[in-house]
Amino acid sequence: MTEPRPEPQPELAPSPTAARSPARPIALGFTVSMAASIGLGVVYALGGQVQLEGLLLFFALGGIAVGFIVWGGKLLPQGPYVQERHPLSSGEEEQEEATEVFEEGAESLERRRLLIRLLTGAFVALGAALVFPVRSLGERPGGSLFRTAWRRGSRVVDEHDKPVRPDDLAVGSVVTVFPAGNTDAADSQTLLIRLGPGQYRPRRGREGWAVGDVVAFSKVCTHAGCPVGLYEPDTHQLFCPCHQSVFNVVDGCEPRSGPATRPLPQLPLTVDADGYLVARSDYTEPIGPGFWNRDR
Repeated sequence: MTEPRPEPQPELAPSPTAARSPARPIALGFTVSMAASIGLGVVYALGGQVQLEGLLLFFALGGIAVGFIVWGGKLLPQGPYVQERHPLSSGEEEQEEATEVFEEGAESLERRRLLIRLLTGAFVALGAALVFPVRSLGERPGGSLFRTAWRRGSRVVDEHDKPVRPDDLAVGSVVTVFPAGNTDAADSQTLLIRLGPGQYRPRRGREGWAVGDVVAFSKVCTHAGCPVGLYEPDTHQLFCPCHQSVFNVVDGCEPRSGPATRPLPQLPLTVDADGYLVARSDYTEPIGPGFWNRDR
């Protein structure tokens, strides 16, 4: 008579006790990441050091990566698990084992909460460290890109800060001028040109912007911002040496050839009580490269 074959015992999922050890390298990885991120922020705030910042960024990202890799490989179910249905009745031994598994599960839940907190801390510290470099972009420009140093009443001076009268210019001559006290303002450099009598054809609404035959236009090319400094008095044309844009002065510095598509902005002029040239206001349109004519 053959003995009855023992019933196969169901396979149980790995005990949480086995997962207790891998939690340590995960926690260590997240902790290292937090420490490296904090160090990255401190180094940057103290003036920065490229090699050290790169090393700290490596540990900040590497700690998170190690934590994820170990977490996924050791703590998450690896499966697939197949467990045959077992009898619903249980004895004292099974009840004790179930109680032990439940208690260990509670410990596993606490470890999971700790790891989640460390992971959150690592991401928060890394995000805070990455915010610091935003300071390197400088201050917000605000409306400064739409203004120059010219103001209402600004006296026109040459590169030596000497005031200029209309009679100081001969017909066909050109001089680079600035607002008084701002001869180093590159965006304010202006070409002062004296045309022949009756040659100037102002654009509509700008009939009073010239003083006699003296007109003023921005020296900053509207294509790429190069200085437009070559004037041909016979043809009344200004040439940009960088990309060969050509502007017709008598027609309000409209572009005639080259890549520039906008005319050079005109500075409205008048004279003060002493007979010196002064600005009526700042430029009424942004100076410089042609992207200004896009919708804003």
